[in-house]
Amino acid sequence: MAHSINDNCISCGACAAECPVEAISEGENKYVIDPETCTDCGSCVDVCPADAIDAP
Repeated sequence: MAHSINDNCISCGACAAECPVEAISEGENKYVIDPETCTDCGSCVDVCPADAIDAP
């Protein structure tokens, strides 16, 4: 199961820049994580200033 981005997302893009497998992209109102690509490395969690990324 992949990480997910919750409604606390402020669309800053820090998570997308940090993702080593490019699993994060900009959605309509927040960034989204592609569960098929995400490797659950957790890099995005550490850089998110809004605590918007939930672990599986």
